[in-house]
Amino acid sequence: MIVITGSAGFIGSCLVAKFNAEGVNNLILVDDFTVHGKEKNYNLKTFYQKIERKHFLDWFSKHTTIVDQVIHIGARTDTTEFNVELFDELNVNYTKAIWNICSDNSIPLIYASSAATYGLGEHGYDDDEAGIPLLKPLNPYGDSKNEFDKWAITQKRTPPNWQGLKFFNVYGPNEYHKGRMASVIFHAFRQIKENNRVKLFRSHHADYKDGEQLRDFVYVKDVIDVIWFLYNQHPKSGIYNLGSGKARTFLDLAKATFKAVEKEPQIDFVDTPVDIRDKYQYYTEANMQKLIAVGYKKAFTSLEDGVKDYVTNYLVPVKYM
Repeated sequence: MIVITGSAGFIGSCLVAKFNAEGVNNLILVDDFTVHGKEKNYNLKTFYQKIERKHFLDWFSKHTTIVDQVIHIGARTDTTEFNVELFDELNVNYTKAIWNICSDNSIPLIYASSAATYGLGEHGYDDDEAGIPLLKPLNPYGDSKNEFDKWAITQKRTPPNWQGLKFFNVYGPNEYHKGRMASVIFHAFRQIKENNRVKLFRSHHADYKDGEQLRDFVYVKDVIDVIWFLYNQHPKSGIYNLGSGKARTFLDLAKATFKAVEKEPQIDFVDTPVDIRDKYQYYTEANMQKLIAVGYKKAFTSLEDGVKDYVTNYLVPVKYM
């Protein structure tokens, strides 16, 4: 059996779809299934069992002999949430419990970290584990992910094979439920549909023109392909970046979205809210050499191709992966 936590969410449900497409249906889905709005992410998927998140650790400790792999995608991901105790519970302690059960029972583990751990990028975006203790995330979410990473790399008792994945700006199908935390592409599409215009944050940094702030946008299908590779190949344990490896501007993103719906770009710039202005990232780009060095050879989808696929095959027809 393969456990996938966060399986009702964005990345988790796309991962379930990938396993199903590969003919793998012996899946244990874990999430808070009481949350409305996520049902379409999983209700047509094939799996063995659903388990509520709050019951999973107890179930797992009693059923370790049937579990072959854990892929822990579930987390509290709201970057505007400031309840540190909530992040400690759901992102740090919950993941430690999964890690310990996997370690005690020789079960491989893949878990979701985040590029939010890099903060303003003052130490760069290299996934060298020696630099992890130096990182300064900008919010409690990033702190929680970095706290677990710091803990993981110091453990002598570990799963037989494990990878922590620092997701960069992931976009793609199955994020309809995410509201304000959905990707910029999702919001741009909605704005074009409603007003034929897109709003982007104005630059408040002398080195960047309006709309030329840079992010590493990575298509969710590429993320899923990497996880599938790790699941099958079990490369060297450790923490890996997972982005496209190429920073692109928000203007590029907006123009690609307009092109996908065959409209001329109409872009307005608005001030970045004061409360996040001093913590706003103007540049992120994943160094992907570590993943490539362990044998991952598939090319990452360009922003233009990813946006076109996402918009035309999922957002326009309101389809799910």
